[in-house]
Amino acid sequence: MVLEKETAESTRLKEDKLRERNWKRWGPYLSERQWGTVREDYSPDGSCWDYFSHDQARSRAYRWGEDGLLGMTDRQCRLCFGLALWNGKDPILKERLFGLTGSEGNHGEDVKECYYYLDSTPTHSYMKALYKYPQEEFPYSRLIDENRRRSRDEPEFELIDSGVFDDSRYWDVTAEYAKNTPNNILINITIKNCGPMTASLHVLPTLWYRNTWIWGCKHEGCTVKARMMQTNPGSVECWHESLGKYVFVVDTDQDGGQPEMLFTENETNSNLLYNYPNYTNYTKDAFHRYIINKEQEAVNPKKRGTKVAAHYVIQVPSGNSHTLKCRLMSLDEMVDHPFAERSFGALLEQRRREADEFYHVAIPASLTSEQKLVARQSYAGLLWSKQFYHYIIHDWLEGDPEQPRPPATRLQGRNSNPEWRQLFNKDVVSMPDKWEYPWYATWDLAFHMLPMAKVDPEFAKDQLMLFLREWYMAPNGQMPAYEFALSDVNPPVHALAVHMVYKTTGRKGHRDNEFLARCFQKLLINFTWWVNRKDPSGNNIFGGGFLGLDNIGIFDRSKDLPVQGCLMQADGTAWMAFYCVVMLGIALDLAVYDSSYEDMASKFFEHFTQISDAINSMRDGSGLWDEQDGFYYDHLMSRDGSKPLRVRSMVGLVPLFACLVLEDEFVQKLPGFKKRLDWFLENRKDLASQISYMDVSAGTYHHLLAIPTQNQLRRVLSRVLNESEFLSPYGVRSLSLYHKDHPYELEANGDTYCVQYVPGESNTFMFGGNSNWRGPIWICMNQLIIECLERYDYFYGDTFKIECPTGSGNLMRLRDVSHELSRRLTSLFLPDEKGRRPCHGNEMQYANDPNWNQLVLFYEYFHPETGRGCGASHQTGWTALVTRMLDKLATEGN
Repeated sequence: MVLEKETAESTRLKEDKLRERNWKRWGPYLSERQWGTVREDYSPDGSCWDYFSHDQARSRAYRWGEDGLLGMTDRQCRLCFGLALWNGKDPILKERLFGLTGSEGNHGEDVKECYYYLDSTPTHSYMKALYKYPQEEFPYSRLIDENRRRSRDEPEFELIDSGVFDDSRYWDVTAEYAKNTPNNILINITIKNCGPMTASLHVLPTLWYRNTWIWGCKHEGCTVKARMMQTNPGSVECWHESLGKYVFVVDTDQDGGQPEMLFTENETNSNLLYNYPNYTNYTKDAFHRYIINKEQEAVNPKKRGTKVAAHYVIQVPSGNSHTLKCRLMSLDEMVDHPFAERSFGALLEQRRREADEFYHVAIPASLTSEQKLVARQSYAGLLWSKQFYHYIIHDWLEGDPEQPRPPATRLQGRNSNPEWRQLFNKDVVSMPDKWEYPWYATWDLAFHMLPMAKVDPEFAKDQLMLFLREWYMAPNGQMPAYEFALSDVNPPVHALAVHMVYKTTGRKGHRDNEFLARCFQKLLINFTWWVNRKDPSGNNIFGGGFLGLDNIGIFDRSKDLPVQGCLMQADGTAWMAFYCVVMLGIALDLAVYDSSYEDMASKFFEHFTQISDAINSMRDGSGLWDEQDGFYYDHLMSRDGSKPLRVRSMVGLVPLFACLVLEDEFVQKLPGFKKRLDWFLENRKDLASQISYMDVSAGTYHHLLAIPTQNQLRRVLSRVLNESEFLSPYGVRSLSLYHKDHPYELEANGDTYCVQYVPGESNTFMFGGNSNWRGPIWICMNQLIIECLERYDYFYGDTFKIECPTGSGNLMRLRDVSHELSRRLTSLFLPDEKGRRPCHGNEMQYANDPNWNQLVLFYEYFHPETGRGCGASHQTGWTALVTRMLDKLATEGN
């Protein structure tokens, strides 16, 4: 969908695209967790959580990035801004979000804070986020101890469970950013005392430079140490070799006086951490030492350094708010009176109005107010989840010129494969979740770009192109999966995202063909890698291994099988068929403008039919369709033959995704492709049976390329829409409810392997995290189901109706089934008759408290029986797909 109406924000997007004004130079690109990441891990055994802990983060300089609270930075993360807070009771300054590491949580890593993304425009001309800070001591130890005590069969112990928000004894800290010009940024911090009594709070708006000068690297853009110094009360001049000069100014405090300006260096406190002499006494943790430990000598009395904070101590009566103002300006874009109402308050309000105006166009007017709120916060989270991501494999493996060499084991450890030596990441990238997953995942990002394309089409296209560039893609054609294991295999959804973004970011006949063609050429390399690496027998039945679905299978598919034989994957094979039809669709769109693409279209057409024939083959028992159950299963191939692994899971639904309608009117415009198509249908009748026909008028046929026949589709959908199997009140489960009472077990080599329905957090340590595919609702896979149902309906129309739910007697066209799934999925985020949003579980504070009931969390996945959110709580990456479902409801009527 292309936004038609011109707004102030769409004008800024055009200026940025044409490079007339650099509106996106500054944004929410600051990570929310740099500690505990693979990038910062220089341990001999790859134990990243232990090597760089949250407790060390305040005292230790990072190598590859920065993190902060409600912060922002420039697109190369040179100059960073964030908040620090102290309630007078905590043992540390609150400078970053706290959470449990993978080994501390009873369901893996998990952030233990309450924070919310409330708004952002695509250029970040206006941004707003909220953090809830307890007035009592933050329960760091209790969160660790209680979760460590709990088993994997018990729920996680969350911050809200600790009672620190009882009686509303907390602060609402809201950060707003508004750009006057691309390099002139207003920062408005509102502190609300939600508690019953007057309370005091230390607030430290903090500006610092990422330490790029101690490593000896040439590619950091800074060979000379950056510097800051106070020039006037409340005014700091900042200089960086590549960023230039900036001025940071802070407003007076509530009594009209200037806040105390504290200066230090962004340098490691080696004495504290390693009992090694410090390079300087003014270390990264100086503000903590100064305020909490009362070390007066911790800060630089000369008012200079590479990190500065304005120290406010405010008293706020119960129910009242206090506002603090800051401004960051490049020297050539600064104003004389930075906090005058006409240059600050009026501009802030203008940017708020412009954000409203932009989303008034982007979000359908026919949605309800609650649906609009969900869409707005979903887009906000999607845009706030951009992050500067820096990871250069060669330097990470070999070490930096002016630092000790990494352990020798690193050269045989994680990501040491030769094909990744060229990986050079130094970009703003869309993250799944900036705390729990502050690193990209390739297949996640492909889904992110579908909602992103509506509000920022150029960023969506740039991100998809980025992962196909030679400094990301391996020379053999593989795309990097994620930093924990670059060589893991994600489902090949990148091509789908490319094609959908192409079609939704321009009207027919006015689309970006250059973008599509550039992506297609690189996707061909990736497709070839898949064929060569994942079909070793050459029989068009694919393995693939991990494929992103974590623990859904009976074996850990990221490892070697614990039994002799090989695994023939229904999803691996279906993903390749899916890849074929998407590439076919791209080739056909390009062939309209360049006939040379007709040959490639023919290639993918024929390859699809071969894979489809193989997966359905009943001739020699090599296929993956099970006639007895009417379902697709993985098969274990051994000397004794083929054994179906009868797990009714999302694996068996992936074959539905591979479908494409070839319209006769369109095919007639491509004589080369039509000639080959006609020859194939006449001379390869053994494979032509994989293609369905629909007589749309005399002598005119539409062709359906799909893995399931009409009968197979009907049989699979009868399970998908069965409330005793896949269909839940909130969407399609990733594992059939049948396996709750009928777990699937396999005996092999004296061990028993089992798959049982687990609707919430995982009860197995497989993959070590809190992700679970053995039952929950995953928005991304549901979106693919919705889209394929619409394609099938486009072909079959009224001739195909099915009961929804199964057994109800209520017959629906497939487009109406997709609408019903969209309705169920969006209900996860909408308040019921009691004001409870299912995604928030049974936590009634989100339903009853006016300070909470307009806040929405977008989780990684959802409990299919209750709708409760599970896993990462801010995964407004693929969970932002809810905006597409809301658009669908608006188009077809709520």
